[in-house]
Amino acid sequence: MWLGACTSSIGTWMQKLAQSWLVLELSGSSRLLGLDSFLGEIPILLFSLVGGVIADRHDRRHLLLASQVTQMTCAFLLGALLGAGVVQVWHILTLSFVTGLAQAFGGPAYQALIPRLVKAEDLPNAIALNSIQFNLARIIGPMVGGLAMAKLGAAWCFTFNGASFIAVIVSLLLLHERYVPAESSKSVIDSMKDGLAFIRQRRAMRPLIALAFLMTFLGIPLVVFLPVFARDVFLQDANTYTLLLSVSGAGSVTGALTVAAFGHIRNKGKLTLATMGALGVLMLGFALSRTLILSCLLLFLGGAALIICFAMISSLVQLITSDEMRGRVMSVYNVAFRGGMPLGSLLSGELIHDFSAPPVIAANGALLTLLSLYFLCARKEVSEL
Repeated sequence: MWLGACTSSIGTWMQKLAQSWLVLELSGSSRLLGLDSFLGEIPILLFSLVGGVIADRHDRRHLLLASQVTQMTCAFLLGALLGAGVVQVWHILTLSFVTGLAQAFGGPAYQALIPRLVKAEDLPNAIALNSIQFNLARIIGPMVGGLAMAKLGAAWCFTFNGASFIAVIVSLLLLHERYVPAESSKSVIDSMKDGLAFIRQRRAMRPLIALAFLMTFLGIPLVVFLPVFARDVFLQDANTYTLLLSVSGAGSVTGALTVAAFGHIRNKGKLTLATMGALGVLMLGFALSRTLILSCLLLFLGGAALIICFAMISSLVQLITSDEMRGRVMSVYNVAFRGGMPLGSLLSGELIHDFSAPPVIAANGALLTLLSLYFLCARKEVSEL
């Protein structure tokens, strides 16, 4: 499962590199770059709750297979459009939305499946290892994607991504784990209400989900708008964007390895909030830096801090969730975690259009630091975990 997901993630990051640069090249607009990210993520905000109910009612492996086939088809189609020389920005935006729709149903099923493959005490390590494969792909994918763009053209990045889904599809077909849901006569709406009631009854759950949203809303624009920093701040080309993306990915792998090594430590809540505050400071420093080497160092540390926060929050949510509720709870978590991305990217894109990237990313970092202090001092539900 890990190997299949890692192969697919490498393809995904090849496509992200090519797609971000292609949107910027075709339109020259940071607004459309933010809109592309928005359309890729907004289906998760709209449909993940339904996806969570379905994940608790059906074989999660079948849902994942359908999701992977849909994403594979979109990647091949975009590669064909670009290869034929007829691609337009609206094609990219539409396929981003369809891909996000597939992820809205596949995401809760994937997150609900992982805890069934490991023991409860190994769950933080398993989540960290899952983050490692995703962020290892953030290093390999842009490097391979950059080479493919330079030597073969951007269309091959999309084609390679389409082919990479074959690996995860094969791994799912080989997986012996079967989830047999209990029979339920409740409607989809009633099942959603049960999931929301479960979240309300767990004291720390709502603050954790709020943190997941705020982290992505304020933190992910740092990665989304790296092409703008490469072009407008450092006055460089796609090679510098590839470097920045790879450095961020290397930091993320380091952060995930740190969580995997120290997954059983106490005071996970305090560590998460302290790391969130550090991330805000690092983002502020990156936004103010005009030296590429210093910016790479700050971006590396910021990538590590971002993934430590994400992995720890996800572990805490999984650990206090029962298996029969896992699809629904993780769908709500997905709405928060992934929903913050499009909204943050859309708002930051608008602000960057008016004020440029450095002050907007600096403001996001300052807000993250202030929020971490608030949750440490005023809302202690998370810091007590």
